[in-house]
Amino acid sequence: MNDHQTAIAELKDLVKEFVDARQWNAFHSPKNLSMSLAIEAAELMEHFQWISTDASREICQDDNKQLAIAEELADVFCYGLALANVLDIDVSSTIREKMIKNQQKYPADQFRGRFE
Repeated sequence: MNDHQTAIAELKDLVKEFVDARQWNAFHSPKNLSMSLAIEAAELMEHFQWISTDASREICQDDNKQLAIAEELADVFCYGLALANVLDIDVSSTIREKMIKNQQKYPADQFRGRFE
């Protein structure tokens, strides 16, 4: 299965089943999950710490580094999906709504090629 064949709901269910099987719901408060998400994001950032922008774009050429980064990104997504489960957030509609707000805040004709 890949991104084109998998619904977000399937991934949310996969995370929920994993958590439920281990009876971790008592520990999966929004506070704990948001903290865990931040910790995993920091672990992801460690792979890029102290390297140049160009090197960060080329890091995927090393299969071992690519796998390690992919696994950290998976941890980030898993905690994000666990948080969405706990808070009953519909990820798809929330992202779509957020992108509409972003398009309004950052019109392409005014922000093309710049970040401010």
